[in-house]
Amino acid sequence: MRIDAHQHFWRIADRKGEWPPAELAAIHRDFVPADLQPWLQRGRIDGTVLVQTLSSAADTDYMLGLADEHSFILGVVGWVDMKREDAAAQIKERALHPKFKGLRPMLQDLPDDDWIADPALDAAVHTMIENKLCFDALVLPRHLGALHRLASRHPSLRIVIDHAAKPFIARREMQPWQSDMARLAALPNVHCKVSGLLTEAEQGAGQASLQPYVQALWTLFGPERLMWGSDWPVVNLATDYAQWQGISESLLDALQPAASAADRAAIFGGNAARFYQLGIDLS
Repeated sequence: MRIDAHQHFWRIADRKGEWPPAELAAIHRDFVPADLQPWLQRGRIDGTVLVQTLSSAADTDYMLGLADEHSFILGVVGWVDMKREDAAAQIKERALHPKFKGLRPMLQDLPDDDWIADPALDAAVHTMIENKLCFDALVLPRHLGALHRLASRHPSLRIVIDHAAKPFIARREMQPWQSDMARLAALPNVHCKVSGLLTEAEQGAGQASLQPYVQALWTLFGPERLMWGSDWPVVNLATDYAQWQGISESLLDALQPAASAADRAAIFGGNAARFYQLGIDLS
């Protein structure tokens, strides 16, 4: 089964004052299931994980409503204010929905780079673990130290790094990103998404610009802890869904040591099914 582990839907009317701005014309409009489904059919993608883009309960309600209506949405990663006094109660309530699979605070937009390492999150994290929810880490390279402290303190929390922490591909910088990612990869509860990379590269970049970063992820995380995502519709800033899927296939073709057919099946679906506990029989 092929699964897109990271995609979004939004209504632009809900996003007043929020990203994306109007000058990003390629993505400054509504994106709904009918827009994505032709791409899924073309790419033979069986299902997706729908990920939040607003720090609001209303956005999570919207996504869960779409998941109720569309069977291809296999899981939803939503939002709860994890530092509120009633965060644990809110998380328990969300976890009652069978497609609610995890939480994602918008860490890259917060003024405090160490927000995620604050022990004030512990009650919320314990509730996530108790309810078998995972944590999507929307981070930048500067957040990786704080994320390591969170992951070390909560080894039972399943964590996935979105977009490989958005390395500085356009500047061709590997360090300290690679070393910081190595420390995280040494923790068995940390996984990583091969997603959102082309929008971090220079305009018009292709496989060659991304290959060193994907090779580093392959070396660090191996085939068991990597999962592919489209980051649609954000990917439209650089290319379209089908082209990114094709580039991703080519990136795997060039890995050393080579990825086996089983490795590719894991990265393009099996790992997401296991990580998000999507209830899919992979035998």
